Amino acid sequence: MQSLAADAGRPRLTWYGPGGERIELSGHVLDNWVTKTANLLAEEFGAGPSHRVQVDLPPHWRTVVWALAVWRVGAHLVLGEDDSADLVVTDRPQSHTGAVELVAVALPALARSFDGTLPPGAVDAASAVMTYGDMLTWMPEAVPSAPAVTVGEGSPVPHGELLAWARPAAGSPGRRVLVEVAGAGTAEVLRAVLGVYADDGSVVLWATDPDEPADQAAARRDRVVESERVTG
Repeated sequence: MQSLAADAGRPRLTWYGPGGERIELSGHVLDNWVTKTANLLAEEFGAGPSHRVQVDLPPHWRTVVWALAVWRVGAHLVLGEDDSADLVVTDRPQSHTGAVELVAVALPALARSFDGTLPPGAVDAASAVMTYGDMLTWMPEAVPSAPAVTVGEGSPVPHGELLAWARPAAGSPGRRVLVEVAGAGTAEVLRAVLGVYADDGSVVLWATDPDEPADQAAARRDRVVESERVTG
């Protein structure tokens, strides 16, 4: 989305994950990640309008990057099982050994390579994405009537209706919004994030640590809301 780069130094995506992991991406850095990932999709796999990209990832900051990159190249994001996907992007590549094309995504923030055995021909996103250019390579514009996202067995949402699919952000534009991962599916989180960005906002993506007692998690969440100046 064009607004992400408009205020380049402003935080746009802050991730709190298990084990105390915290990642903050400014508008410039997030846009750079999306551009590099879009270039990989276009140059390595020829992704573009009508190309089906199954993203099998949990709610995570990297999932946001991959979804935005798929839309930037005008391709079709598929969330759920898809035997006809042209490309599968996943953190569990051994579950997709029959995929035509496969990208393995390492979720830890500091990962420089995928920690595990990769199926033959799979691309390791941790080492590949950063080798692509910071400027978007030429690619066709997204076709408004072409499918942008399909969730499970639902009907495809076209690119021209993608923002209508997003969950509207309540309140005034430009707010810093907490999006909680616990109990939410990838599609639900992406709808929330996209709605915040459509309203020129900033996202704090919060994932609880499964090993943390509930009272401690609640107290830590309250501290994060205060320190990150969450307003929604």
